[in-house]
Amino acid sequence: MKKILFNSLLLLFTVAILSQCKKNNSDEFEVIQIAKPITIQAMRALPVGITKPVRAKKTGKIYIYKDLLFINEPNKGIHIYNNANPGAPVNIAFLQIPGNADLAINNNILYADSYVDLLAFDISVITNIKQVKRLNDVFNQFYTAGAQKYVVTYKDTVVNKSTHYKSDLMYANSSYGGTSGQGGSMARFTLLSDYLYAVGSNELNLFDVKTASNPTFLKNINLGWGVETIFPYENKLFIGTNRGMHIFSAADPSNPVKLSTYSHIFACDPVVVQGQYAYVTLRTGNMCWQASNQLEVVDIEDPTKPKQLAVYPMQNPHGLSVSANNLFLCEGAFGIKSFNIADKNKIGNNMLQHLSKIKSFDVIAGPKSLIVTGEDGIYQFDYSNAANLRQLSLIRVQSY
Repeated sequence: MKKILFNSLLLLFTVAILSQCKKNNSDEFEVIQIAKPITIQAMRALPVGITKPVRAKKTGKIYIYKDLLFINEPNKGIHIYNNANPGAPVNIAFLQIPGNADLAINNNILYADSYVDLLAFDISVITNIKQVKRLNDVFNQFYTAGAQKYVVTYKDTVVNKSTHYKSDLMYANSSYGGTSGQGGSMARFTLLSDYLYAVGSNELNLFDVKTASNPTFLKNINLGWGVETIFPYENKLFIGTNRGMHIFSAADPSNPVKLSTYSHIFACDPVVVQGQYAYVTLRTGNMCWQASNQLEVVDIEDPTKPKQLAVYPMQNPHGLSVSANNLFLCEGAFGIKSFNIADKNKIGNNMLQHLSKIKSFDVIAGPKSLIVTGEDGIYQFDYSNAANLRQLSLIRVQSY
């Protein structure tokens, strides 16, 4: 019976091939990731730890901490760059973490998911990173169904483009100031007041990290299906879902309390916040089903009663970031745009620049540069003039 179940799972996940494909040198071929279930025991036996620097084959979440830039390669691990000079980032190490999708850093401790587990690493000496803790079974929603516990690994495979099946599955997959780093709007991990918050597809997982090297799982809070992103602001958590935005008070960070939900049509939904306004992007495509492509501005002065202030049509908006009176918005295959947002009712008329040739998915307005996740790598721009973004560097992904 177990063998039948395993084979059924293998067939199911092999058909469910991730759509993030790369072109081979020949136009007839491309590299896809084929899913393969393995037991939890086999998963925990996979190698974890620092290796020599390598080039990423695909980019996922981005995170900055001090003068370091961390680039997640989905399901593989984290590439680490010295980014003291954004014009010439230096690849210094790769942190191998099977099943990794996100990260956050507090007091020189890096937290990262590894399938269903949470791992903690001491990065005090960046060339000698050490794992200090593993919390097992804290992200249970990523287990496959059945009596025997399996997780799903992925293998790069070269296939003929004319013969393979493609689907639009997405990878199951920010904080500011002080001793923590800064993530993008697509983040599922964030830190606030010595607590780590991690959202899964239907829940908020809460960890006590007051002793940074010894994270402790506290509880999870059910949020309903479709949870996508989390963004901290002051003492609140803003959680983006495909049906709306949840606002939680974290006045007591160990016990976040839901204040309200801002609802919208079914759509993919990252969110960022500045002052009394939240900026939400909705888009069509992939697993977002049918929706509008738009930017919404939400008045959250009363967080128990969020209200829509304005809506602006976009092409296919993904991640976004706000700095002072400027908003930077990734338009997927349609590029990246910058807007002046001083007048919330005229944002649509105040586009400052549109770089249409960069396929962009997430962005961080950091202290030294604007960092953009593109299809072909990580771009950095001087954004001192938001109407004239000046490219500083590009960390290219490896070509197959």
